[in-house]
Amino acid sequence: MAERRAFAQKISRTVAAEVRKQIAGQYGGSPQLFKNLNAGTLTSNTVPLTEAVEPVDFEEYLITHPPIVESGPLRDLIEFPPDDIEVIYTPRECRTVVQAIPEEGDTDPHVRDCVRSYTEDWAIVNRKYHKLGTGFNPNSLDKQKERQKGLPKQVFEADELPDSSGYQDDQDDLKRRSMSIDDTPRGSWACSIFDLKNSLPDSLLPHLLDRAPNEEIDRHNEDQRKTNRHRELFALHPALDEEDPIERHCVPDVPKEHFGQRLLVKCLSLKFEIEIEPIFASLALYDVKEKKKISENFFFDLNSEQTKAMLRPHIQTAAISTLARSAIFSITYPSQDVFLVIKLEKVLQQGDIGECAEPYMVFKESDANKNKEKLEKLRSQSEQFCQRLGRYRMPFAWTAIHLMNIVNSAGSLERDTELEMSLSERKGSWSERRNSSIMGRRSLERTTSGDESCSLTGFRPATLTITNFFKQEGDRLSDEDLYKFLADMRRPSSVLRRLRPITAQLKLDISPAPENPHYCLTPDLLQVKPYPDSRVRPTRDILEFPARDVYVPNTTYRNLLYVNPQSLNFANRQGSARNITVKVQFMNGEDPNNAMQVIFGKSSCADFYKEAYTSVVYHNRSPDFHDEIKIKLPASLSDHHHILFTFYHVSCQQKQNTLLETPVGYTWIPMLQNGRLRTGHFCLPVSLEKPPQSYSVLSPDVPLPGMKWVDNHRGVFNVEVVAVSTIHTQDQYLDKFFALVHALDEHMFPVRIGDMRIMENNLETELKSSIAALNSSQLEPVVRFLHLLLDKLVLLVVRPPVIAGQIVNLGQSSFEVMAAIVNRLHKYLDTSQDMHGRNSLLSSYIHYVFRLPSTDPNSPSPDVKSTSTGPGGLGGSVHYATMARSAVRPASLNLNRSRSLSNSNPDISGTPTSPDDEVRAIIGSKGLDRSNSWVHTMGCKSAPWGSSPGSAPETMQAMERCGNRMSSHTESASFLQTLTGRLPTKKLFHEELALQWVVSSGSVREGALQQAWFFFELMVKSIIHHLYFAERLESPRKNRFPERFMDDITALVSTIAGDIVSRFQKDLELVERLNTSLAFFLNDLLSVMDRGFVFTLIKAYWKQVSTKVYALQNPTLESLRLDFLRIVCSHEHYVTLNLPCSLLTPPASPSPSVSSATSQSSGFSTHVQDQKIANMFELSVPFREQHFMAGLVLSELSVILDPDNEGMFGLHKKVVSVVHNLLSSHDSDPRYADSEVKARVAMLYLPLIGIVMETLPQLHDFTESLNQWGRSGGVQGTTVCSNGDDAEAEGNNMINQTVAMAIAGTTTTSPMSRPSSFLLNSQANRQHGSFSAESSRSLLICLLWVLKNADELVLQKWFTDLSVSQLNRLLDLLYLCVSCFEYKAHVVFTMQGKKAFERMNSLTFKKSKDMKAKLEEAILGSIGARQEMVRRSRGQLERSPSGSAFGSQENLRWRKDMTHWRQNSERLDKTRAELEHEALIDGNLATEANLIILDTLEIIVQTVSVTESKESILGGVLKVLLHSMACNQSALYLQHCFATQRALVSKFPELLFEEETEQCADLCLRLLRSCSSSISTIRAHASASLYLLMRQNFEIGNNFARVKMQVTMSLSSLVGTSQNFNEEFLRRSLKTILTYAEEDLELRETTFPDQVQDLVFNLHMILSDTVKMKEHQEDPEMLIDLMYRYCTKLMNVQENQF
Repeated sequence: MAERRAFAQKISRTVAAEVRKQIAGQYGGSPQLFKNLNAGTLTSNTVPLTEAVEPVDFEEYLITHPPIVESGPLRDLIEFPPDDIEVIYTPRECRTVVQAIPEEGDTDPHVRDCVRSYTEDWAIVNRKYHKLGTGFNPNSLDKQKERQKGLPKQVFEADELPDSSGYQDDQDDLKRRSMSIDDTPRGSWACSIFDLKNSLPDSLLPHLLDRAPNEEIDRHNEDQRKTNRHRELFALHPALDEEDPIERHCVPDVPKEHFGQRLLVKCLSLKFEIEIEPIFASLALYDVKEKKKISENFFFDLNSEQTKAMLRPHIQTAAISTLARSAIFSITYPSQDVFLVIKLEKVLQQGDIGECAEPYMVFKESDANKNKEKLEKLRSQSEQFCQRLGRYRMPFAWTAIHLMNIVNSAGSLERDTELEMSLSERKGSWSERRNSSIMGRRSLERTTSGDESCSLTGFRPATLTITNFFKQEGDRLSDEDLYKFLADMRRPSSVLRRLRPITAQLKLDISPAPENPHYCLTPDLLQVKPYPDSRVRPTRDILEFPARDVYVPNTTYRNLLYVNPQSLNFANRQGSARNITVKVQFMNGEDPNNAMQVIFGKSSCADFYKEAYTSVVYHNRSPDFHDEIKIKLPASLSDHHHILFTFYHVSCQQKQNTLLETPVGYTWIPMLQNGRLRTGHFCLPVSLEKPPQSYSVLSPDVPLPGMKWVDNHRGVFNVEVVAVSTIHTQDQYLDKFFALVHALDEHMFPVRIGDMRIMENNLETELKSSIAALNSSQLEPVVRFLHLLLDKLVLLVVRPPVIAGQIVNLGQSSFEVMAAIVNRLHKYLDTSQDMHGRNSLLSSYIHYVFRLPSTDPNSPSPDVKSTSTGPGGLGGSVHYATMARSAVRPASLNLNRSRSLSNSNPDISGTPTSPDDEVRAIIGSKGLDRSNSWVHTMGCKSAPWGSSPGSAPETMQAMERCGNRMSSHTESASFLQTLTGRLPTKKLFHEELALQWVVSSGSVREGALQQAWFFFELMVKSIIHHLYFAERLESPRKNRFPERFMDDITALVSTIAGDIVSRFQKDLELVERLNTSLAFFLNDLLSVMDRGFVFTLIKAYWKQVSTKVYALQNPTLESLRLDFLRIVCSHEHYVTLNLPCSLLTPPASPSPSVSSATSQSSGFSTHVQDQKIANMFELSVPFREQHFMAGLVLSELSVILDPDNEGMFGLHKKVVSVVHNLLSSHDSDPRYADSEVKARVAMLYLPLIGIVMETLPQLHDFTESLNQWGRSGGVQGTTVCSNGDDAEAEGNNMINQTVAMAIAGTTTTSPMSRPSSFLLNSQANRQHGSFSAESSRSLLICLLWVLKNADELVLQKWFTDLSVSQLNRLLDLLYLCVSCFEYKAHVVFTMQGKKAFERMNSLTFKKSKDMKAKLEEAILGSIGARQEMVRRSRGQLERSPSGSAFGSQENLRWRKDMTHWRQNSERLDKTRAELEHEALIDGNLATEANLIILDTLEIIVQTVSVTESKESILGGVLKVLLHSMACNQSALYLQHCFATQRALVSKFPELLFEEETEQCADLCLRLLRSCSSSISTIRAHASASLYLLMRQNFEIGNNFARVKMQVTMSLSSLVGTSQNFNEEFLRRSLKTILTYAEEDLELRETTFPDQVQDLVFNLHMILSDTVKMKEHQEDPEMLIDLMYRYCTKLMNVQENQF
């Protein structure tokens, strides 16, 4: 007792640094309490916390420690589940009913590869339990609501606040009735007794007065406490507000066909003033700014059946696909410049466009009867033209709709809108009228700026009626003219306005396209799912020609060609050629019969035709064309495929002997040139005669002998050919690369590429240069063919080709170009990256597409040489050498490994065929084999991992070994052939990748570093595929990989860690990416490799970072390491990796550990401390070795929170959130739901208790912030009751008692004040920056989680070993926890509800109250104004250490818990339901937290009850208990708390009545306060406790004077200072105490019942008087009278008691 007091006094006067020294001396010294950043001061055998220890050999440990349990949840903790990883082949979702594949089969290898690439299943690696890692923690903000369902509502007195007005009046009536001063004689004892006798008692607690052994009471209390507890603590704690946790790796999107924003256009009707002939319409989108047509044409036909019949001779039966009247357009880059252009055509007739359009402008529908004869004449003319010229068309009219106007107007209207579009007379802009009423007109020119608000997804459907068309001008048909018109249309003074329009009515519906429209056909005429009925009129998907490049890989087969004839110049051609049409045919030979039926029909016709005709401009020798001819390209093209153009003169008049069409010229385009598809703009010469034999392989530019050409062989015909193909790359570099790879496949030499013939002997150089040249290719085609390209590069790495009998190793070239491509994607497509900088296209490739060549489900063993190309193979062929990686190593190495080769490959004979001397000669010629010492055979146990693979010399060795392997291929291959007689198996991709990466240098290495994630993830998927198909996922991990691969990985990790350390100041962005990539890589390796080996890699990284961190004291680097740690620890089997079931064995060497040295001075253990227990609670070397990852996490926590480590101040929040995140994830993990399992998990975090104890002086002082919650009281947190609203009620007319005493000059703490054990934390002592409230709260919830779930026996043993001062420190910590998790009254829910709003608002006006609190502080002298100022300024300065990047991280956000207005405004925004939910959660959290504290106190009591120095500890326990009673607590908690308090008093009565007398006073106050509670269960328990307190006091000395005095004093101060105090409730409790006294048989014969009765009556009198004093506050005379009487009574009571 004395010792503790001295200890406390000492602390309160010293600065924090001394405190720490002193504590370090007194604590039984767990290493973190004794830590020092310099390892030098420690004994040789300890490893400082700043360094990583040597991890346990995980696999070895599992073998040598077989599990004790056979099965069950504990058994599952020991090893990863057998189904942890699986490779799944998922059929890719096909959008169409039938898969798009070429009809004529796939003869061409490139086509075959493309089609395979678009149809094969996805190969997905599934980590089955991955979602249980911390990255997917269900205690995050979005998912927490789920976990909080079904919580009971906790009852808090603070929430039960009655409505002050109504309730108060009833109370006043009651008081007046029962004891008005006028009714009864003053101070009438009789009246008081009468009142009391008539009260109703609360229910009595059963068996309260029975005598039972203490153990039984404890057991009963514990059972009660443990029932119906909430299992998951973190589900009640608000999640940390992190954006996306760094360890979350989201699954990339499935690669799928690209669509922009989709727009559905339905064509409803087209009606002219006169109906005399069929009219054909087409729709297309144009972008004026880009001057580009951005969709193919949609042809539709709205003619009546009767009109269509005019064309019967020319039209076969119409295919249903050509009857579509609705179309879906896709717009990737919507802008204000997009127009929907509608063009109309009619059947060719005599006369120019103007003449033909005249009737449509002149006649009106209303005059139909008047003009009947004229119309009949026109109709019969039309019929004649349809009969004769029905195959030809002529341009007629056009109009355009500014798309964004529709979308914006429709968006601003309420219902489906009807917009009428015309050229308004008044102003040239296009007005839009809704149902002919003027609506908010947006003229075009106003909406033209930029691309903002160009979304087509959410507008309301609109119906448009277009009333004006412009007639086509024969000389202005080109696209150039159209763009001018469209640009002009947006100007107010439009030229078009002056034109005479053709009036018509075209009705269109425009709406956002539905997600899965029914009856839809793709641009290739395939049916899209769902397609319930083939007879229904379809909707056409219209192909987009995006305005700018779109970077999306191909996923479906499509092979279309668009031919756009543009203009023809026959001005210099002799002879009659006026009405010109061009017949377009796609030929696969020169015979006329070779025309292919591949040209798409337009509307109301067949699906495909053999020819198409352009529309005719009447009497024009140099016409422009606006036709688009769409062709379905055959998959494989030959040299004979070409487009043939035949020019005809059409005679419109029917004369004798004149042909309908006369050929006037020919020209053509060969489809292939040097094996590549020809596309683009052509200006072709036109021949006057039919082309000669075998013309098709030549270009018409070649002057063929004896041919006559128009205009002297000049180019006279302009045409554009555009391909939309997922077969033809249209990029020369890609074409060359694919062609060479296929030449290798087919083994066809010489191969023609471009104008070169490549012989086999120069194939190697060509191949290498074509791989390098891939960098020059355009990015768009590279992305489109990305999957195929990467597959081919992988294939070249894995199966080096044999060229001219030599193996050509392409690993390096492929690796270099891969790095370059990946970097290009990263650089130019930076919008499609996730938070880790991973490009989504590449991560999709790895996740879904990448597989090892020929590891498809059909051929289970990847080692089989694949001669066929199965669905999963990457198209390998016999001509690939399948050669082992060892072939690249020097021969000496191969010899060394001959034994191991035979182990892994049965084909290779075990013994070298060559005699010893030959071997010696070879070794001699190579020089000594350096890697000898590192080589062991694969089959045996792998080499023990060296002391530290990260150390520099070993890294050098690893590098040299790799260098060793790069000797010439031929030599080693031929040597191998002599050795074994045949080539060994192929390489493994991950091994080759690791090797190439390790030996790379310069820009290649830099490129790989920039995108390290890509190569790491490829490597991991390759490893898993290899293990899966070789069926080695079951095999022991130590034998899975050859040692050389492990060496490469070691070297790789080591050099990358070196890069991180050396470059973080120069290139932070790269280093952050590199750091997370490395962490994810190691996390992945933990699932497949030897785990002990991966631990050594982590250690190597740790070592490199540590050295630098402490040299530089740089928080940035430390922050990177925390990210790394967090990612590695997010592994779904993190708990298993920490060997939670291993019991720590004391270190083998008798190292004088700190704890054993000081254990003799421990307060309790007489025996030498149990080293095992100590090791479990300290970051001892055994702990950190055995629980390697948990050890790293806790060491980081300990080091960063170390007050001496000031540079790391900004990382507090970050490191705490690492721990918080882990624990909250364990908490909700279904695998650890069982309590026994949870105890094992908690065991990994036992040292956390010591670490938090150590940080106690720096934690945020929650006891101080209590007065922020409407409490009276200053720094000491003195308060009167647990009513959250007291201060408000107290108003300004009452003075805080403490303050009153201070004014009066007395310094004794009033019996009311809250006990403050928090001396350690008083502000004056804080020299180091303290933690933010948020970090402190997180840390404390973690501590409570460990205390809740840890094994009680283990805790008890450890408590036994702690010194007195340590235990007291622990109690101080629990004291702080009580304040931290105190329930904040949610007064919003008063039963009446009307006061709710005012109450909340009152929080806002607390400023004056705060000033009052400040004044009180000053009066109490706890903190002077100057000190306050110093404290504030220091608070700001200390938070940004050296202005580092992380300096003020914690303080940037306003402290939520400290700002009233913020708290308030936040509350006001929430709905009532949200607030109720919040109160429910807070209430449950407060209850659970306090129950955990209570459990811990019980364990401490049990531990110390047998020791000599128990008094001081028990005093501390009592203090925490009392403190918890003083806070807002739920009824549930209080009943357990009172039970514990009763047990404590019954076990140690002398504690209260002899030693802790202050505490006795405090206890009486708390009990009385609870006796006046409005909740009956609280009153029942408090009355029972108070009665037993008197009884125990009496039993000690036949008198309970002490309790009498304390209770009386407490009552007067309680009633005097508490505003909304209700004496009716207290009266019931007094009556309950009387009832107990009457029923107490055991003490019936003593004076005890009488004494109790006296006391109760006295208390009742004082109660009545005090209440009256409050009533008569306004009447000074009456008040003085009462006061006098009150004092006399008090004196009587006290005289009686003494």
